[in-house]
Amino acid sequence: MKIAVVGTGYVGLVTGTCFSETGNDVTCVDIDENKVKKLSNGEITIYEPGLSKLFLRNLKEERLRFTTNLEEGIRDAEIIFLALPTPPGADGAADMKYVLGVANDLGKILKDYKVIVDKSTVPVGTAEQVREAIAKNYKGAFDVVSNPEFLREGVALDDFMKPDRVVVGTSSERAKKVMEELYNPFVRQGNPIIFMDERSAELTKYAANSFLAVKITFMNEIAQLCERLGADVDMVRRGVGSDERIGKRFLFPGIGYGGSCFPKDVQALVKSSKDANYEFKILNAVMDVNERQKLHLMPKIKKYFDNNLKGKRFAMWGLAFKPNTDDIREAPSLYMIDALIKEGASVIVFDPEAMNNVKNVVGDKIEYAENQYDSLKGADALIIVTEWNEFRTPNFLKIVTNLKSKVIFDGRNLFDINAIKELGFYYESVGRNTAIPANGKQ
Repeated sequence: MKIAVVGTGYVGLVTGTCFSETGNDVTCVDIDENKVKKLSNGEITIYEPGLSKLFLRNLKEERLRFTTNLEEGIRDAEIIFLALPTPPGADGAADMKYVLGVANDLGKILKDYKVIVDKSTVPVGTAEQVREAIAKNYKGAFDVVSNPEFLREGVALDDFMKPDRVVVGTSSERAKKVMEELYNPFVRQGNPIIFMDERSAELTKYAANSFLAVKITFMNEIAQLCERLGADVDMVRRGVGSDERIGKRFLFPGIGYGGSCFPKDVQALVKSSKDANYEFKILNAVMDVNERQKLHLMPKIKKYFDNNLKGKRFAMWGLAFKPNTDDIREAPSLYMIDALIKEGASVIVFDPEAMNNVKNVVGDKIEYAENQYDSLKGADALIIVTEWNEFRTPNFLKIVTNLKSKVIFDGRNLFDINAIKELGFYYESVGRNTAIPANGKQ
């Protein structure tokens, strides 16, 4: 099939690459001339494990192309995916100017039947708005479909190529057949393509992400309680997660969620609920708890250093909001860095992929290490913020050699408490007892 993808951000680039991998001819459109030039020359603009290999292969085979010309990009396409940004506005509502702007442009250049697909995460009623925007200038036949993405950064290729489910919102039998043909190669193992009305499909994406945010936040609240009652959140998590009705995933406690999806999707659903004259109390609480959770380690750090961080030096491992991505949107690391600097501390950081993105935001307010162990030199303590695999089994001898004191504050519970205590570390984590060496504070 011939496909156009408008927007080459995270969702657009993954979508275009994966569709081309199954033999489709895909043209990706973006107004950013520099980005289009880089992509056309084989320079990938995001970090996602495995994406570069597929991207380069399909670019070489000429199944994947890039252009800044919308009319050229959609001319031969049977399906046009809108994978455009929908950032939160000041009131929490998704900003629809990019989606509706392209819809308006499409109305001026369409010449034959197309299926226009909302791939971006959009509020309920967007399909109708897109349809109206196109129909202002185009009187021919077309259909607008809602097809929300459920991609997890770090494993997006698996999520796209082998989806748990594909959700398609359409009231058109013609569009339904087109979408079914497109997605059949991705569901050969029997996972469903679920057809529904457009509004239900739009709400499904917000509901799914918001529910996962609730699970994460609930476990973070349990972790808070564990610290006060002397329980171990890891044991509680295992006991709770073994219940098939609850499941094991998204129950790991930490210092809050971030990224491009959960924060803005929860915020947008709250705003949509408010507009519908309904107060979504659970999600309001989730947002409040998550904001506080991002700084969960700060009171522990301040208490250890007798409420005086002035002149202290901290090494930070992890900047991305989660491992296997360079995405720092709403990342807890940024909140921690800001809080430490305000207390008069200095910070040196390391992350395998997100360093440049942080430099663009934070600049020279902090230092950037060449590797994880260089960051420790002369530091008073290590703070772990992102659970990259290379942080899980580090060389503890190098940690001891480089750190001033054997002190670790772990926001992702990477280490076994008893093992770290035997190594002589003072170790604070989330929802677990503090490991204090026999000689007390270091």
